[in-house]
Amino acid sequence: MDGRPVIGVTMGDPLGIGPEVLVKALADPAVRRLAKFVVYGRNEALLAAAERSQVPLDWFRVDAASDRAQEGSVLAPLVLDYTAEGLLDGTRPGPTRFGGILSKAFVEDAITDAMRTPGDPRRIDAVVTGPISKESWALAGFKWPGHTELLAFRTKAKRHAMMFDSPRLRVALATAHLPLMDVRNVLTIGRVYDPIDLGHEFCRQLGIAKPRIAVCGLNPHAGENGMFGDEDQRIIRPAIDAARRIGIDAQGPFPADTIFIRAAAGDWDLVVAMYHDQGLIPVKLLGWDKAVNVTVGLPIVRTSPDHGTAFDIAGQGKASEGSMKAAIELAVRLSLGPGVPSPSRPS
Repeated sequence: MDGRPVIGVTMGDPLGIGPEVLVKALADPAVRRLAKFVVYGRNEALLAAAERSQVPLDWFRVDAASDRAQEGSVLAPLVLDYTAEGLLDGTRPGPTRFGGILSKAFVEDAITDAMRTPGDPRRIDAVVTGPISKESWALAGFKWPGHTELLAFRTKAKRHAMMFDSPRLRVALATAHLPLMDVRNVLTIGRVYDPIDLGHEFCRQLGIAKPRIAVCGLNPHAGENGMFGDEDQRIIRPAIDAARRIGIDAQGPFPADTIFIRAAAGDWDLVVAMYHDQGLIPVKLLGWDKAVNVTVGLPIVRTSPDHGTAFDIAGQGKASEGSMKAAIELAVRLSLGPGVPSPSRPS
């Protein structure tokens, strides 16, 4: 039997660049050799993307609602086709209610299949999620701020964190999809401790025996000993101390405007950032087209390209598949590697 893992890939918003980067990635023979693939999406959108991008790609289509779909990935790549006749025909790229309905259905079914018991023919070993439009989800009536929160809820993960892996930087976030003005109101010792702990576990899964973790401060100059706010000493430092007590090599808080330079030079294996843009700007600056979004702390493996729907270039054949390839490669690696138990969270 084929011993490769089964990787489920959701197409993301059908009107974004998800179909294009997906067909380009799966057209690469090296990617195809890594795993068996189940694609959750619209076959029509994939065919159109392959034609526009001029990539040869063969796959097997099965209606997602059919009995045959329950047999799993007998043939690969297998496209589970979500029929939506007329819903998106002639629609220009951009946020739409139907794009939200479809992209949400893709990821919901992929999560369900990843949570199935071993031996179930529909079970997949990892989920790679294509880019969704949060505005499309809102238009469809879904209030989730993104994939990460939905995945954590559906898998009943007690703790989770958004993390990014790239050739020069790894970054975990203490907070993610929040207005900047709300960060200081939700930041707690536990919210800072979790990405340190879960990021440490992730690094060990990658084979780093003793990860070196740098923790950013929230305020300029990491608060300058209380001159620019007390969160760095009152919240962040106790979280670092808690991690160090259980043997994690975490240090900080460091000023965010300099610590990423040292991390990119190889001094640190992981940087924990306090909010979305604090961590994502350096990742995307140094690792664009190679960075991967990983949700750590889940009972399943989930990765994603580190970019959005890019409606402005969708349908033009311009999108780069680099991040999608990297997301697939990391999902395969994590699905094959042993997990490391995470220590309990401090009170």
